[in-house]
Amino acid sequence: MKDEIPHGDIEPDHICRSQSSQSSLNVAINAQIDEEAEATESESKLTAEAPAAGAEPAEKPLVPDPSAESLAAGFRWLLGVGVNAGVVVAVAALILFLIGVAQRSEWVTATGFSGSDNLEAVGSAINGEKKRYICPMMCTPPSHEPGRCPVCGMELVEAASGGGGDGISVTIESAARRVVGIQTATSRLGEVNRTIRTIGSIDFDESRLSTISAYIDGRLEELYADYVGVKVTEGDDLALIYSPRLYSAQTEYTTSLESRSVGRFSANSPDMQAMARENLSELGMTADQIDDLRETRKAQSRIRIKSPQTGTVLEKAAVEGDYLKTGQKIYRIADLTSVWMMLDLFPDDAASVRFGQQVEAEIQSMPGEVFTGRVAFIDPTVDPNTRTVQVRVEVLNLDGKLRPGDFATARIRVPAIPTDTVYDPALAGKFISPMHPQIIRDEPGECPLCGMKLIATSQLGYASKPVEAQRVVTVPREAVLLTGQYGVVYVETEPGRFEIRRVTVGAMNDHDAIMVEGLAVGETVATNGNFLIDSQMQLTGNPSLLDPSRAPSYSPGPLRLTSREPVSLAGEAGKQFDRAYEAYFEIQRSLAADSTPPPVTLNTLLDSLHELELLGNVPDDAQLQFAAARRGVRRMGGSLESDRMAFRSVSQALLRATVSAMGPQSRDSIYHMYCPMVPGGGGDWMQSNVELRNPYWGSEMLECGEVVGGLSETR
Repeated sequence: MKDEIPHGDIEPDHICRSQSSQSSLNVAINAQIDEEAEATESESKLTAEAPAAGAEPAEKPLVPDPSAESLAAGFRWLLGVGVNAGVVVAVAALILFLIGVAQRSEWVTATGFSGSDNLEAVGSAINGEKKRYICPMMCTPPSHEPGRCPVCGMELVEAASGGGGDGISVTIESAARRVVGIQTATSRLGEVNRTIRTIGSIDFDESRLSTISAYIDGRLEELYADYVGVKVTEGDDLALIYSPRLYSAQTEYTTSLESRSVGRFSANSPDMQAMARENLSELGMTADQIDDLRETRKAQSRIRIKSPQTGTVLEKAAVEGDYLKTGQKIYRIADLTSVWMMLDLFPDDAASVRFGQQVEAEIQSMPGEVFTGRVAFIDPTVDPNTRTVQVRVEVLNLDGKLRPGDFATARIRVPAIPTDTVYDPALAGKFISPMHPQIIRDEPGECPLCGMKLIATSQLGYASKPVEAQRVVTVPREAVLLTGQYGVVYVETEPGRFEIRRVTVGAMNDHDAIMVEGLAVGETVATNGNFLIDSQMQLTGNPSLLDPSRAPSYSPGPLRLTSREPVSLAGEAGKQFDRAYEAYFEIQRSLAADSTPPPVTLNTLLDSLHELELLGNVPDDAQLQFAAARRGVRRMGGSLESDRMAFRSVSQALLRATVSAMGPQSRDSIYHMYCPMVPGGGGDWMQSNVELRNPYWGSEMLECGEVVGGLSETR
């Protein structure tokens, strides 16, 4: 009988066409195997029943061998398994072959079916966008091709579209904002100082250092200050010296006081008395000792050496009984109530330091305690070995805590914006000693230490009121994300909406960063969490820290100009100034008429700006703005759209230049205009009249904007 192959209970609706075909094929193969097995069995039976030729007939009939049936069944099972395996391998090979053909024909790609990719590409083309792929670790800039990051090896993921919907911002819900810890701060207007840090050492005040030497030959009979460290006051006895020469000089002086004559000369003449008195003074006797001798008229062979100043004995170079020669050192005394702090500064830092500037220092032996002093001297030369400039600071040491030889770390606060004058409330409108900067008075007079006349601090560059040029826009330092030549901040324009802004960063100190361009006063910027905001911007395909060149760089509102009186340029400088601004007005009129500026006008503006940069009577601030305007003009001369984009930077630079300088003809004919509808924070420009002609929109919105004011009116 045929062996039946069990199939189990399978719902016909759940069997696919390929499965039913395979089952039919298996049934046919098994049936063929059963037929062959039956034929083999029949032959074996016939062979067993038919006696061989020449053989004698068997006495008993043959009985079938059960082991033969087992072998046949095993053979049939092995044959079925082999056939099934061969079919599976053949089908798999066929599938792989078809996949290879499909890939070569680009019907199937590594990322999916080309049909779906084509649909997505068509959708991206309709939306005007290309697919962007971003590294999850933000190692590299976005790419338009899929693959792996060349830095970290991670698979690039497709950037999601969306964000704030405007391409320059993202919106973060308040709940998510609390989770990620986003904090904000407001930009402010004020003065910013930077800190110069350096090291130095404590040294003696050389103006309060004395060396006591022997005026005459003699024997040191007694030392009253007999050990180092003794504190003495001016006039105290230090030593007793025996000197025969001094005795002879005293005798001559007393003799000159006698009323008698010797030959043609009078011994008590005023000239002889003055010469004898001067001789005693040169031999070391003080005025008081000479007066006592004049009263007593008794010469003494021993003289007491007195201290010329108050201080501490630093060195004792002789002992009692020593025979001294003229000029031999006996004592070294220093007044430690005032010491010097010697600092080493780099030349660029030393250029920002002034006489009288306050310095804060901490001493190595007393960490945490701050001492203050004022700059007394700035070395006019640079040390050729260390390439530093030595600065001397005078520090009061009334309590004696500062010891010469100790190390110090100093901090000097200087304005972050270098100017000719600085404002220091402690020195504004005061008078200071030219030798001792610790002596500061409200009225002119003389220094009590050196007797020199006090000088006004205004002569040293100290202003009597805050300097307007030092008032700048600042934000916390952690709000700025720096990358190469660009700086990026995230401005919260609405609750939860953070807009990327490209800014120009000036000097920075430990806490604040100066915003030269791109940010106005009172705007709210993200401090903590701004990296997370930037990551979200990258995932949404918006401008970010990896690609900040696409971010807007203009703050909203009209350009804020400093209120001060500009310098009136004359001669060649005034001529070039008027020529440059007249060329600018022609460019503005061309853009307002929807036409590109004439090349001749652009060259005229470039030539005039270059001349203004070279003339010596043009203020430095104005020359910097002329250079910035010239860089903007060089980007013009292409399409109308590119000219309008570059025109904004030219306008802002020339507007800032009018704060520092003005020409003779254009002084009263420059008006500041502003249009809030210009993308990226609005646009400023100048006109020679008040009739609005918008260069950014042209005929589309010719009169859109406002007159901020005449520049002569805003001073």
